[in-house]
Amino acid sequence: MSSGNPTSKMLAANSLKQIFTQESRPAMGVWQMLPGANISRILARSGADWVMVDCEHGNIDDAAMHEAVPAIAALGVSPIVRIPDLQPSMVKRALDSGAHGILAPLIRTVEDVKNLVTAAKFPPEGKRGFGSPIAMQNFNPMPTFTEYLQQANESLLTMVQIETQEALDCVEEIAPLVDVIFIGPFDLGNNIGHPIIEGKMDPELDEAIDRILKAAVTAGKKCGIFCTGGEQAKQYADKGFHMISVATDYTLLGAAMADSLSIARGQGKQDKPASY
Repeated sequence: MSSGNPTSKMLAANSLKQIFTQESRPAMGVWQMLPGANISRILARSGADWVMVDCEHGNIDDAAMHEAVPAIAALGVSPIVRIPDLQPSMVKRALDSGAHGILAPLIRTVEDVKNLVTAAKFPPEGKRGFGSPIAMQNFNPMPTFTEYLQQANESLLTMVQIETQEALDCVEEIAPLVDVIFIGPFDLGNNIGHPIIEGKMDPELDEAIDRILKAAVTAGKKCGIFCTGGEQAKQYADKGFHMISVATDYTLLGAAMADSLSIARGQGKQDKPASY
């Protein structure tokens, strides 16, 4: 179901999708793993284009997700929810919270992706149920019930993570089905037998990442990647990635505190390998 209007309220309010449409720069984001609307607001005020609310590995349950999403959206930043698994109920809860998109982890097959898209779209494109009065408030200007129903399918982003050998093997088939294919380098490295050890990435992992980016570009889709810091994020931006996670709240908080204490003791900043 489509509004047929490229300037619909929901499209205009989805800042991440607007950056994708403009194609002038990569969309830089941050990862929220710790619960709390104040943390959501700090991350959204950082200059990020989007914030990933991590319900898979983060310490964020359903209630915390429903607090994070509006806090991020209220500041004009796109809240994206990484769902815990591929259950349709998880897709529905995330989108009904008002998320501007979802990210599904540990995809393995083309069928996994098709089922995910079905769960994320209203009929006739999918089978998503309609009824949440909460979602509309996280778009500005706020759509009516009818406008949300008519505009959601074209305005919300469906993303999948390529982080298994099985998904890598069929990434060229997966890419056309979604808006974004997102690379989880740590899980991908583990799954293809080339784990990242102390920040070192084997050539085979680099080749897999290049293959995924090429598949996305060939399909006319966007490609994202999880990075461990600003320097690595800049490297992947220069390679042509469209959506880049620069840092996580948990890691950055710990690193900033440790660095400040180390400097205070006259020891300078700490040397740390790339990690989560």
